[in-house]
Amino acid sequence: MNRPLPNATTPTAGPQVVVGADPRQIFSQVPFMAWLQMRREFSEGGKARLAIDAREELGNVIGAVHGGVVVTLLDVAMASAAVSYRDFQCTAVTLNLNTSFIEPGRGSLVCDGELLACDEQVATCRAVVSDTEGRVVARGQGTFRYLPLPLPAAAAAGSTAPRR
Repeated sequence: MNRPLPNATTPTAGPQVVVGADPRQIFSQVPFMAWLQMRREFSEGGKARLAIDAREELGNVIGAVHGGVVVTLLDVAMASAAVSYRDFQCTAVTLNLNTSFIEPGRGSLVCDGELLACDEQVATCRAVVSDTEGRVVARGQGTFRYLPLPLPAAAAAGSTAPRR
């Protein structure tokens, strides 16, 4: 299927940031997180916990939560830990993510992420996904680039200055 290339009139992926909105709530504005029904239980001081419940559309052929969903848990928990360390005054995008799968993830899954180190531009984090029995499902480590918070669509359209 051929899809048109994005241009100025084509919507882009990501949340539409609300002017004056609490940056701690940007997570809840991401449609993919809503579709996954991923919950952020906390994110503060360089630590974060996310949770998700297994459901049929998130499964794989062996009846476990799909590995892509598990990796998303790891990714978002680590990024959330990284931005919480900066009091949500920026966002973070993934530069590198290494994952080790240990057990199939079934039922409710919890992911604990933590910041290991950071400088002005890059954060290094790790995370662990566990099931309700406390079994480790997966471990991950990643690096994340800090970026400015996205501008609201109206403000971005009117700005001609480069963002740094």
